[in-house]
Amino acid sequence: MRLSIAARLDYFFPAPTDVLLQVEAAAIPEQTIEKAHLSVHECINFARVPAQDMIGDRIWVTVQGNVRVDYSAIVAIDRPFDDWRNLDKVAPHRLPGEAVPYLMGSRYCPSDQFQAFAYDEFGHLEGGARVMAMRDWIEQHFTYVPGVSSSETTAIETFARRQGICRDYAHVLITLVRASGIPARIASVYALGVEPPDFHAVAEVYLGDDWHLVDATGMARAGAMAKIGIGRDAADVAFLTAYGQAIMQAQSVCVGIAQD
Repeated sequence: MRLSIAARLDYFFPAPTDVLLQVEAAAIPEQTIEKAHLSVHECINFARVPAQDMIGDRIWVTVQGNVRVDYSAIVAIDRPFDDWRNLDKVAPHRLPGEAVPYLMGSRYCPSDQFQAFAYDEFGHLEGGARVMAMRDWIEQHFTYVPGVSSSETTAIETFARRQGICRDYAHVLITLVRASGIPARIASVYALGVEPPDFHAVAEVYLGDDWHLVDATGMARAGAMAKIGIGRDAADVAFLTAYGQAIMQAQSVCVGIAQD
């Protein structure tokens, strides 16, 4: 599948501010960047650095006043049908070093506090079957409601409220999967079928010696996602992190099927 992507950010910065951007689709084996263009209007400094685990890039800019970021791309997705439901959990002593940190709790995903629930609710299942049951449980018990959460909302609060947006769904799934001794991380993606259109967050779980994208909202499938970056939780994949005051004026994301 070939995705057409267009994203725009309009922000106002009252004073000179260092900003970290992560908006470009990553150049990785399962997706090819056929063409891409990024512009940061009214940018003072610009420096590109590798993102988490060398997947994608982050960009440092220094900005002030009205600033517009425009990104467009055509991305060919070569991610095969990802049926991970029957895959086994990898024994801890066989995990690669890069997967081990994703077993541990993080700022938004306090997995140590969910071990009892994960065992009581899903303990009769193993590996991919357990992850699928967790994904289905979240989709069935949670309601997608924009505005009920904030940048400070953790998986504990979302679990209690049973409402949230994509990052909240992803945080709960990641937390439950880690509580079961399976590495899990967040992935920021551009995805076909997301309503309302926006930067999308999904989980990525380590099963059968590989990583697999899992969308707890049920809106997007792995073969129609362009991965931007990965991390422990949403703090690592924010599309814009400002080290100073930032006022959002407008923001838009559009993902469609690229026309030949």
